[in-house]
This record gives sequence, C-alpha cells and structure tokens, in this order.
Amino acid sequence: MTAPAPPHAHGPALRTLAADYLTHVQTERRLAAGTLVNYRRDLDDLLQRAAALGEAPIESLHVRRWAAQLHAGGMSPRAIAARLSAWRSFFRWMGRLGHASANPVQDVRAPKAPKPLPKALSVDQAVALAAYAPTVAPSAPRPHQAEPFASRAARAHAIAELLYSCGLRVSELTGLDVRASARARGWIDWDAAEATVTGKGNKRRSVPIGRPALLALQQWLACRPALLRPDADADAQAALFVGARSGRITPQRVWLELREQARAAGLDTRVHPHMLRHSFASHVLQSSGDLRAVQELLGHSSIATTQVYTRLDFQHLAKVYDAAHPRARKKP
Repeated sequence: MTAPAPPHAHGPALRTLAADYLTHVQTERRLAAGTLVNYRRDLDDLLQRAAALGEAPIESLHVRRWAAQLHAGGMSPRAIAARLSAWRSFFRWMGRLGHASANPVQDVRAPKAPKPLPKALSVDQAVALAAYAPTVAPSAPRPHQAEPFASRAARAHAIAELLYSCGLRVSELTGLDVRASARARGWIDWDAAEATVTGKGNKRRSVPIGRPALLALQQWLACRPALLRPDADADAQAALFVGARSGRITPQRVWLELREQARAAGLDTRVHPHMLRHSFASHVLQSSGDLRAVQELLGHSSIATTQVYTRLDFQHLAKVYDAAHPRARKKP
C-alpha cells in the first residue's frame, strides 16, 4: 500500500490509489472478473476527468458536471448510476484510509430513467387469444400436459377470457373460488356476472365479467370435476381453477398455459398474464376515455399509476395518425 496522500489526492497519487483500490476489490472483496473490468474502466474515466482539473480537488460540482456530460453523450441512466457507484465506492475507500477528507460523489445521483411503457396486445391479438378454443388435441402433447385435453383446453380458454375481460392480476385469478364464502379471497358472482377479488393492500373490488368470458367459465365448470379428486382438500374443493394434481392452480402454471395458448392462437409475441391486464386497461381507455373508471377496474390506489395507459393510448393514436394522415411523417 502506498503512503498516505494529502486529502483530495490528485495526479499521480490518485492514479496510484486507483491501482491499489482495484487490487483491494480483487483480493479482499473477490469481485468477479467482469465486474473488475467495469471498475477499471470507470476509474480510468475518473482519472482522465480529474487530470483536466490540474491541482484542484475533485468536488461534487465536478462530478455532477461529469454525470451530465455522460448523459448528453448518450449513456443510459442505468449505466451512469453504475459508474457513479464505482466512483462513490472508490472515494469511500480513500476516506477510510485517510486519503480523502470528503466523498464528492456521495450526494450525486444519476438522471432518472424513464419508466418503460407496459406491453399490451393489439385489440385483434387480444381477441384472438381470448377466443381461441381448440377442439382437437395436438399430435405430440408436452410432458406436463397430464390432464385430459378437453379439461386443459377449457381451462386455458377460460383463463385467457377472464384475464382479458376483467384485467385481473394473476394472483387475483388463482385466488378465485367458485362461490363466495367466509374464507374466500375472491369468487364469482354468477347471477351478477361479476368477479370479486382481493388485490394489493387487501383491497377488495368487483369487476364485471363479459358474456364470452362467462360462457368460457361455464364450459370450464363442466370439465372441472374431471380434475377434482374426491379426497381433495377444502381449498381445492373451493378453488375455481384446479390443476392435474387436484389442487388450486399456481401462477406459474397460468404463465405456462397462457404462453402455449398464445402460440397455438398464432400470436408471434411472448404473452404473460400481466400483458392481458395491460391490454384490458389500454383497450377500455381507448374506447371510453374514462381514466377514473379504469383506475377502479384495475384496483389502483393512485390514479397516477393508471395514467401510464394514457401514454399507451397516445402511442396507439400516433400510429394511426402516421398510417392514415397524408401529411404524416412516414419513414422513407
């Protein structure tokens, strides 16, 4: 280890300390080889920027300016955050050894990354998936498909219809019981054509069920007894959706069956349960423009959470404009 340098070491002293720090994280923290490469690259960048300061110490204003330059140069907020983290750790290590009187990176944060838009199916895709109900078994069933084909197909159809019709979370769907009871977290009200579910924060809400979904559920109920053993426990007896082992269906099984359902329906995208929730919200908002109603249907505590679908709605309108308006900016 080199002799202590004055606080805010710079020039050759800072370069020597950076080399010592890399040895420290390699031997004592045992960082992976790839992480070491990233640390070395990040510290090299720091040393080059510090060299331009001459004898001046590195201060927070310099680090903020450097972060802004990285952002202006096209570096993603996530990558900037990783670089700042490496710099912050380096100065923290120097501070423990008495080589720096303050950490100039301590209060510097990377730019906020824009939240990605939720992925939703088009109306045609969602309807094709929800309506798909095969009547002929595939020639080569998969190993996990131990249930009778009719029962499995009816369940997958009912799940897809219900997810798209009600915008349920997968946990809300798997928690549904056939009917209401004191212990039920969710159930189907067959007379009112509603699903009552318990969502995040134990908030209970009721969502209307469309006619096609209600019909698909009734078809599934006709097949359900074939999968329900007489010795099934009370939870399985109450569950709306049960699996091959006569237990309540799991979220993982819903993911798998929905993916296979989408593939069989001819969709060229990887579908997951939450994508149907996004599709439900986006399509209802496109048709009604009623953001508050969509908030209630989804069970969001804050309307700010629901507002992301207005961006999806605008994205849809922008595509329609680009395709239809004679003066739209089309790709060459």
